[in-house]
Amino acid sequence: MTITSRQNPLVARFRNAARGNAGGLLLLDGAHLVADALGARVTVQLAAVTPAAHDKDDLRELLAGLARAGVEVVTVSATVMDAISPVRSSSAIVALAERPARANERIFAGQAPLVVIAVDVQDPGNVGAIVRVAEAGGASGVVAAGGSADPFSWKALRGSMGSALRLPIISGIDADAAFADARRHGCRILATVPREGRSLFDVRLTGAVAVLVGSEGHGLAAPLVAAADERVTIPMQAPVESLNAAVTAALLVYEAARQRQRRPEGLQEHDGFPLSR
Repeated sequence: MTITSRQNPLVARFRNAARGNAGGLLLLDGAHLVADALGARVTVQLAAVTPAAHDKDDLRELLAGLARAGVEVVTVSATVMDAISPVRSSSAIVALAERPARANERIFAGQAPLVVIAVDVQDPGNVGAIVRVAEAGGASGVVAAGGSADPFSWKALRGSMGSALRLPIISGIDADAAFADARRHGCRILATVPREGRSLFDVRLTGAVAVLVGSEGHGLAAPLVAAADERVTIPMQAPVESLNAAVTAALLVYEAARQRQRRPEGLQEHDGFPLSR
């Protein structure tokens, strides 16, 4: 049976999830995110597919995986899919999944956690990109604090390319509380500033570290910068004055990864990271 009416209650369920009004349910748009959710053992409640999906080899495999997981799958017409998929060119599969459990302790797990705290980063695509690069670079987790976009909104999920379903994330917390939480877990707290901080390449990023990244428009609030252990600036050639928040996070995460690598033979350690002899 194929659902052909846009008035079907199912359409409202998906639309509410896209707006963030579905009681903790996430909207997963596209085969990639649905497959990532299954791989991350996120509970998928319902999936909707177009009739054409049953004829595609990659989607048939995904549908088999959903069946093995006991997920209800419904077939909808192309016009109904246009109504429930929030992207301009609707996907062949869209699903509703339960939001991952809050990761308060897991985010600071281990002896040397590296946590990115995004403060007032309002663009969901940027938040998603921060989560993606944090996972790619080996950070232990991301905090979306203050007025930051929800990292589990459909736009942020697409921006993270599934990383938000795997990486420990805390959201819905104000910046002061995020700061205090990092301090309570023994993190050195670094505040990114566009100028007059220590160069990224001169700052020690080993040990337990939390990096504060502010919005492109206003940066970090002065009290947060003043309370941090150190201010960090990414060197830039004039006339460039600032970088995208996700790019800033990427540079810091990967410099931290470089410093945290096992010291190769022929190098000596200075101030926590290797330098050439």
